[in-house]
Amino acid sequence: MEPTIGEHLARIRRQSTLTQEQLAEAAGVDVGVIRKLEQGTRQSARIPTLRKLAHALGVPTTALMGDASRAAARGEPDSRPLSLAEIRRAVAPVRGLAGAELVKPMVAEPPTLDALESRLRVCDRVYHANDFASALAMLPSLLLDARLAAAAADGVTRTSLYRLLARVQHLTGNLLIQLRAGDLAQTALAGALDAAHKAGDQVVGATVIQGMCWLLLRQGRLAEAAELTVSTADAIEPKFSRATPGELAAWGWLLMGAAAAYARDNQPDLASDLTEAAAAAAVRIGERNPEPGHLMMVKGFDPGRVQMQRVEAAAVAGNPGRVLELSALVPPGPMVVASSWQRHRLDVAWAYAEMRQYGQATDVLLDLRKNAPAWLRQQRYARDIVRSIAEQRRRAMSQELADLASLVGV
Repeated sequence: MEPTIGEHLARIRRQSTLTQEQLAEAAGVDVGVIRKLEQGTRQSARIPTLRKLAHALGVPTTALMGDASRAAARGEPDSRPLSLAEIRRAVAPVRGLAGAELVKPMVAEPPTLDALESRLRVCDRVYHANDFASALAMLPSLLLDARLAAAAADGVTRTSLYRLLARVQHLTGNLLIQLRAGDLAQTALAGALDAAHKAGDQVVGATVIQGMCWLLLRQGRLAEAAELTVSTADAIEPKFSRATPGELAAWGWLLMGAAAAYARDNQPDLASDLTEAAAAAAVRIGERNPEPGHLMMVKGFDPGRVQMQRVEAAAVAGNPGRVLELSALVPPGPMVVASSWQRHRLDVAWAYAEMRQYGQATDVLLDLRKNAPAWLRQQRYARDIVRSIAEQRRRAMSQELADLASLVGV
């Protein structure tokens, strides 16, 4: 992994023979900032601060710009310009007048399909384990290598590599949505759709559309999210008698995306109808032997996930009692798609808080903090719930609740 800003700073400072105090005085920067960077308790700093430090050390500012992916995962306020720099170069490369990319690939020979598949499985695993820092560090090189390999291939291998590139871009887009880098996520997902089209794979393309729907929901573009998912679902609607699990899952995910959009757009009947259609697809998948194929999200679509959609609709409708009633029917988690389970648990925490059962709400949030702190830190929904609990409870805030408030930025 690329050294962090603090590691670069410590190495260059020691080479200069300056102490932390001397560097702080020369740069006009608080010595506490330098200590936190070098100790790793702070992962990033504002560019003007880095420029001052670099000037005092007699090096270019870029010499200090190491890996800030952990800062992004921790939601540090100064992290964004630096932590997303590498993935931005991979997602939206700079091109010259003739259209050629400014930065050339580091490898002479494109990696093999098997090697790229192996790296993608690792990235997918760490992403679903909520290790966003590791995923953010791994994905830029994987994306660049996959793009290089696809462009250089031909025949059947070319199709397979473009399918893989679509999946890498999709995973990149999902990660960027989690980190609330919406515009960059949209670029990544557009690239994923383009790669899926070149591969001629509607199933992979449909799962990318579901990622687009998620992004549109985050942006409040409810009508567009509903139209996109419904029209795509209509275009790929499978025949249940011979559809593969991948085809059924892709269709089901689209229906649930549309249901989420309609629920938020105050059209609960449409949302309910689409959720029940998705449930039928989930049941049908359960009757089939799962295929070992290429679709990573097949295992994440099942009746339990559909039940979570029903819970979410009840939360959107502002019915906490119904949320708790329906959540009792959700199988115990966590599930394959960890973020879905975690989002469901926030609905449960919200319901407890609305019913003034603050202890139960806090317990749910503490469990999320224990198992998925990087994910929880990025959730505005969690911030709203914690703020609600803190403002409404009559007793003084407990240390655990205070720690939660600090984590989510209340």
